Amino acid sequence: MRKLTYFIACSLDGFIGDETGDGSAMISFVDEEFFDFLKTEYPETLPTHGRRPLGIDDLANRRFDTIIQGRASYDLALKEGVTSPYAHLRQYVASRTLAESPDPDVEIIADDLLGRVRELKAEDSGLDIYLCGGSRLAGELFDEIDELVIKSYPIVYGTGMPMFGARCDMARFAFGGLRAFGNGAVVRTYARER
Repeated sequence: MRKLTYFIACSLDGFIGDETGDGSAMISFVDEEFFDFLKTEYPETLPTHGRRPLGIDDLANRRFDTIIQGRASYDLALKEGVTSPYAHLRQYVASRTLAESPDPDVEIIADDLLGRVRELKAEDSGLDIYLCGGSRLAGELFDEIDELVIKSYPIVYGTGMPMFGARCDMARFAFGGLRAFGNGAVVRTYARER
């Protein structure tokens, strides 16, 4: 069975963006050390359109072969004219408002999101599934999340978009590891206790 991994960036106070959902303030913490970590450990989380200019378009998928993202996350790429932001992965966008996909390599999940995610997790082969965001999507899929990879940056928003939307069900996750960086960023991993 494949795992659904919520790989997310957040502030010290648990927000993935400000009140408008903008998390760009956290990008400034991606320095050379942190970027090397991403290239080595999670290369497939780097969007396709950014890989060639960085000279890393030949990196193989290491952990994930599928991505699920919400409409707001997908819209960030669309605003840049990119219709297939993760062409190196099988791409799904959860949206009840996007009538049709602007790209043949991106499948829209408009109905029965939970059922579709369970089908993907039950596939016999393949790597794990990268849950890219956003907040509401993570809340809807909370019970299906098997692993958390939380990139915490030394910034406090005070208010904003929480990691799991309005979802607050109690769940326990076992600590898996921690990696600290010179810029103050910390990456923590957790596995759901079932």
